[in-house]
Amino acid sequence: MEKSLLPPIPAKRYFTIGEVGDLCGVKPHVLRYWEQEFTQLRPMKRRGNRRYYQHHEVLMIRRIRDLLYDQGFTISGARNKLQEFVQTERDRRRLGDELPQDAELLDDDGLDIDTPEDAADQPEHKHTGVMFAAGEASLQSLRKELLQIRELLA
Repeated sequence: MEKSLLPPIPAKRYFTIGEVGDLCGVKPHVLRYWEQEFTQLRPMKRRGNRRYYQHHEVLMIRRIRDLLYDQGFTISGARNKLQEFVQTERDRRRLGDELPQDAELLDDDGLDIDTPEDAADQPEHKHTGVMFAAGEASLQSLRKELLQIRELLA
């Protein structure tokens, strides 16, 4: 199942393991295994050890799924990539949410993107690799992660 074929995440506070499996295209036993392998994934457990996932955890599971199934990472490689993401997110929060003043956003065609919101409004296939003209090349996966963070904050 390709990422683009995954259903949208409904506006709910908690999701059961079966719902998350359907939303992320993985079976419940895989989700339970991933809990053991990825320490960031900690669903709330209630009566009878029933798992309840929150929206940010569903996004994390989709990110893990993308790393493992679409990008071909091993469990260990995906774990390291997720750790890098968490560290980047901590640094971003510590340094503030704003981009550097001299950073220009460019799409693959070299056209300016006025704001991150403008980039998100464009079709997904049009802007596949956002980069900062201030010298730091940005990876396509970083763009996806930042857009997912923005969804979490909204």
